[in-house]
Amino acid sequence: MNSSKTVFELLILSFQHHVKEKLKLVQDFLHVDAQDQLTSLEEKMKSSEISMEVYISKVKALLGKELPLENGVEQNGRANGFSNGSHDDETMVLLDKHIFSFVESPASSRVTRNSGKQPTIMSMFSRVCVYELHSMSREEKRDELNPSALSDASVFSTSVTFLFCFSFQTPPPKCPDCRQYLDDSDLKFFQGDPDNALDEPEMLTDERLSLFDSNEDGFESYEELPQHKITNFSVYDKRGHLCPFDAGLIEKNVELYFSCVVKPIYDDNPCLDGGVPAKKLGPINAWWITGFDGGEKALIGFTTAFADYILMHPSEEYAPIFALMQEKIYMSKIVVEFLQKNPDATYEDLLNKIETTVPPAGLNFNCFTEDTLLRHAQFVVEQVESYDEAGDSDEQPIIVTPCMRDLIKLAGVTLGKRRAARRQAIRHPTKIEKDSKGPTKATTTTLVYQIFDTFFSDQIEQNDKDGGAKRQRCGVCEVCQSPDCGKCVACKDMIKFGGSGKSKQACKQRRCPNLAVKEAEDDETIEEEDVPVEKSKKVSHAKRKKQTQCKLSWIGEPIQTEGKKQYYKKVSVNDEVLEVGDCVSVSSEDPSIPLYLARIASLWEDNNGKMFHAHWFLRGIHTVLGESSDPLELVIVDECEDMLLNYVQGKVDVMYKAPSNNWFMEGGMDVEIKVIEDDGKSFFYQFWYDTEFARFETPPKTSPTDENMFKFCGSCVRTKEREEQEVPRVSEPLDQKDEDNKALYASAFFKGKQFKVGDGVYLPPEAFNFGVKPASPQKRSHRKEDVDEDLYPEYYRKSSDYIKGSNLDAPEPFRVARIKEIFCHRRSNNKPDNSEVKLRLYKFYRPENTHKGVKASYHTDINQLYWSDEEVTVSMTEVLGRCQVEYAEDLNESIQEYSSGGPDRFYFLEAYNAKSKSFEDPPNHARSAVHKGKGKGKGKGTERDDSNVDQQAPKVAKYRTLDVFSGCGGLSEGFHQAGISETLWAIEMWEPAAQAFRLNNPGTTVFTEDCNVLLKLVMSGEKTNSLGQKLPQKGDVEMLCGGPPCQGFSGMNRFNSRTYSKFKNSLVVSYLSYCDYYRPKFFLLENVRNFVSFKKSMVLKLTLRCLVRMGYQCTFGVLQAGQYGVAQTRRRAIILAAAPGEKLPHYPEPLHVFAPRACSLSVVVDERKYVSNVTRGNGGIYRTITVRDTMSDLPEIRNGAAALEISYNGEPQSWFQRQIRGTQYQPILKDHICKDMSALVEGRMRHIPLAPGSDWRDLPNLEVRLKDGTMTKKLRYTHSDKKNGRSSTGSLRGVCTCAEGTPATRQTDTQRSLIPTDVDLSLWFQGRVLHPEQHRVVSVRECARSQGFPDTYRLFGNILDKHRQVGNAVPPPLSRAIGLEIKQCVLERMKEEQTSEIKLDMMEVSD
Repeated sequence: MNSSKTVFELLILSFQHHVKEKLKLVQDFLHVDAQDQLTSLEEKMKSSEISMEVYISKVKALLGKELPLENGVEQNGRANGFSNGSHDDETMVLLDKHIFSFVESPASSRVTRNSGKQPTIMSMFSRVCVYELHSMSREEKRDELNPSALSDASVFSTSVTFLFCFSFQTPPPKCPDCRQYLDDSDLKFFQGDPDNALDEPEMLTDERLSLFDSNEDGFESYEELPQHKITNFSVYDKRGHLCPFDAGLIEKNVELYFSCVVKPIYDDNPCLDGGVPAKKLGPINAWWITGFDGGEKALIGFTTAFADYILMHPSEEYAPIFALMQEKIYMSKIVVEFLQKNPDATYEDLLNKIETTVPPAGLNFNCFTEDTLLRHAQFVVEQVESYDEAGDSDEQPIIVTPCMRDLIKLAGVTLGKRRAARRQAIRHPTKIEKDSKGPTKATTTTLVYQIFDTFFSDQIEQNDKDGGAKRQRCGVCEVCQSPDCGKCVACKDMIKFGGSGKSKQACKQRRCPNLAVKEAEDDETIEEEDVPVEKSKKVSHAKRKKQTQCKLSWIGEPIQTEGKKQYYKKVSVNDEVLEVGDCVSVSSEDPSIPLYLARIASLWEDNNGKMFHAHWFLRGIHTVLGESSDPLELVIVDECEDMLLNYVQGKVDVMYKAPSNNWFMEGGMDVEIKVIEDDGKSFFYQFWYDTEFARFETPPKTSPTDENMFKFCGSCVRTKEREEQEVPRVSEPLDQKDEDNKALYASAFFKGKQFKVGDGVYLPPEAFNFGVKPASPQKRSHRKEDVDEDLYPEYYRKSSDYIKGSNLDAPEPFRVARIKEIFCHRRSNNKPDNSEVKLRLYKFYRPENTHKGVKASYHTDINQLYWSDEEVTVSMTEVLGRCQVEYAEDLNESIQEYSSGGPDRFYFLEAYNAKSKSFEDPPNHARSAVHKGKGKGKGKGTERDDSNVDQQAPKVAKYRTLDVFSGCGGLSEGFHQAGISETLWAIEMWEPAAQAFRLNNPGTTVFTEDCNVLLKLVMSGEKTNSLGQKLPQKGDVEMLCGGPPCQGFSGMNRFNSRTYSKFKNSLVVSYLSYCDYYRPKFFLLENVRNFVSFKKSMVLKLTLRCLVRMGYQCTFGVLQAGQYGVAQTRRRAIILAAAPGEKLPHYPEPLHVFAPRACSLSVVVDERKYVSNVTRGNGGIYRTITVRDTMSDLPEIRNGAAALEISYNGEPQSWFQRQIRGTQYQPILKDHICKDMSALVEGRMRHIPLAPGSDWRDLPNLEVRLKDGTMTKKLRYTHSDKKNGRSSTGSLRGVCTCAEGTPATRQTDTQRSLIPTDVDLSLWFQGRVLHPEQHRVVSVRECARSQGFPDTYRLFGNILDKHRQVGNAVPPPLSRAIGLEIKQCVLERMKEEQTSEIKLDMMEVSD
């Protein structure tokens, strides 16, 4: 124990030494006589004239008298309302705490937040100790300071405790009231009141404030509190700390007071003249905002127990604090007023509004930025919540608008944080007239209206029967935990408050904000569930069907006999005559399942008994339409089976509803929604349905021959055709001399296509390897191993090497080869084994497959190959498709013209020798094999089903197109590139986007007005609109395309009358009415990927239901734009529809390989997974288009670059750049501009490394000087992190109490650190795309290129307008690929019509 005493003695000596050092620093702040007194006391203690206890007591008294203490005890405390008694007591306690406490080691001493300013006295002392001496008795203290008086045990215990307080960093101290850091140099104190300041009751009776004469009773006669204005005000806590009143302190019952000059309510002059000085008014019971009525300023007020006070100008010392609050409050005013007028606005719309708003004169700030909005997001959202509370119950809450949901998500806002016990509220909300620019009530055709109205009515009735879905609460927020108010309309209807209980509405004060936003957000956070795909193979119904006891007898003699089968034409079932072609119902074993329905394809008897072949129908409810389908509508499916006749329940009538001859002109007419009457036995069908791809198509024309008239099944025929196509089949055997072991052929058929010797084919990457291994870049880990966690405190969050958006995991593109031989091996009997067709191929190298590696592919054309004499043999079942590979010297057109003819066109100029790693001229057999004859046709046979359009193909006329919700025109641009459409009309309400469309399509009539108004005009017979623009009439529009916004009903999660009304008046319904009225030949609806999942896919179902009822063939799918040639991941939902007589397009096969993680394109509807028809998955015929391809040729610019036109300063470097610049000479680069970021954001971008995968987690925790001259601060980590623990150095990792698992208490104002806080993280998680080689965000032109817009494409408006135009657009390469598929369908229809005409002519000749 002696060693323990020795340790403790050393520690005590060290402690005394630190106290002396601190006192020396304190002496500099004292008056001369006080310094002399302190020196004298120290000398007396050393000479033992006084004891240490007396010395401590006298030093406390001296310092308490001389120094202003941190916690608000000022020399003028008396004038500020503080009593001397409390002053002395607090002095003793605080001096005990901060001077005579254990001192932390110098190595771990903290740096104040702004070391450049004069430190306060108390900041010279340690803040770390958690075991203070002042908690002991004086005897204990004396013993503590006298080691000899301590027992061994106490010495050991105390020394261990003493050492323990050094081992961990603890949070810096905060004021227990205002929660500001006590060591913060920014902490300010109230400077005291003037001598003539009055207390609140005395001030309120001052005649200068009275509105009454001496005969009246004064403020006591008010029914409500009196109102006055205040100027030169300061707000402080009971310790004298100046503090903001919007930081949640009032809600937590912290007493805040204010001193000011009070003026009459009618006095608008903020000067001090005529006012009454007042001191320590309060405490403040509530603060509030009013003035949300479109006026210039918002008014802020306080409520005390005695009066209401409206704020004017703050005092000089309080002005900096109030300026920040004014910024928040004025920001809230902008948001509330803007969203009241524009509830469907997007986050970008709000941002545009904020950044273009000039603050009113008199406010201490000049402009707003996105950074400002995000810093104050929590406050703004709380004001919106408060505003919604004050509104009418039938008003649509602002909190659930798309814009607010985005803001909540971006900034990580906590909802309902202050609502239950809120003392701050928005006073007297004023109704704001809706902006007439917003969309009006939906204009609908009769058919669309009836479908929605009928469905909604049925669903509401069903919900009423079921009692409706109970509205759940989050149960976490304060709102959910508060009691019913008993005063609102909803409460008064509750039974417990004496009401009827009919409305079943929640208390207005208890409407959970988290639930409201969650319901609105449900559709945008759809999770991709891995639901097993149900196979589209024949379903065995036998297990579920029910046999019945019935009388069976054949009618007539057998009409045909095959083996043991005798076929009949008619049969009697329970005295009901059935014949081949009739439709019957079949019972299920489960009585809750509706009757199965089938058509009798044949009747026969064999050893199994009396049988029939059932070709099944599918009820609409069992398609993707689900409950939205017509209950009497069926679809044909390719499912059939043999079964016993005693399964038949009875005969039913199923009619085919064919489109009328005048179908195109029937749009918009009054029609009966019911197709047939429901008599229990009558049904109808219009379409054949593909159960795997959810495609509704015109029933295929497969008719029986005379021989199989009574045993023909269309399902069996089509199933057999598909199976045969999956098996290779050879044709055209060749004469052979020396080939004994194999039989050669000139051609073969596979998957419906013919392949000939000399054709190019696609194969999977694993089909063969190359003779040289290219120096491919190694996948190195981007995570650093040894990281200074104090310098990079957020780096630990990088738990994975995965880089979002990276294409490192993308597969290789397909192998390309040329067929040298088509053959089958001979059996022992010398006959060919046609069951296995083989191909002997020449390999083609891509540039990246040569020794030059990936870098070579950036500079060559994406469709350029190298001939190789390397050969490989593969099975024909491995072939993925056919392509065209030509020697460039043999082309009769330029390479560019040849390549533009279609995606499956490749060329080569050289051969590659893998052994010598050299490039050579191709051999003669390479050229001759390709060159089948002079001319553009290249010897292609007319009988081949070639994917490329040959010269004899009919020319497709461009369809007259109407683009609704056109934006700047991305969808139309792609269709124009495909050569399928000519956009004659476009509708776009947003003026900048409409102007951009006009600039790029000068021949288009662009309507800048509400689509509902235009449709109403056309339906009422008008030929022009109010501006004299000609309106398209019925029969004019051949193609309709557009992407209707879904914000109008995006808050609807469960069905009730109000949400149905929202849905029925949405722009989706308007767009469907455009389709019904104009009846175009082709229809396309484009939207975000989650369109197909909105409201449990109900939006999708009702959209398809309308199209089906109109008579359209239709389907839906999700496409990844990156697979069609853009350098970004962007999934879009596409609904396609084709009129009767047209062919329904398939979705385009992917062209470019892409990262597998971004290619999850399946859609789950009613627990069934659907896929689009694409078969290549994330494979493709070309490599991925990268960011380097997109922007490496553009000149370097800086943040804020604003020159609208500059020079390229160089040639294009990649194939993409050559394509995007266009063929015409264009020396001017337009819109290579980027937004000027705030100094803090630019500082952050400057410190993010340029290495792949870098983001905010790589930022250092440094104090750096920004471009505006200000300094950043280190981010304070003051809380334990429940999830992530401490760093390897023992440092804390939490900046807020939420890290500890408790509700957040940190305020929304940023700590202005390089590392973004929870409010600022949106800068790095959402929407901020940084340039890979420059410390800036990407420019408008770079964004446009990433969407696939040509450099010649013009945009309009300011920089935010242009970014929004590009961001909202459909990537033109995606719409071009869809356009080419539509074009292919038109060509196939034209060819079929030509073939049928030829057959008809031949029949007439034979007649």
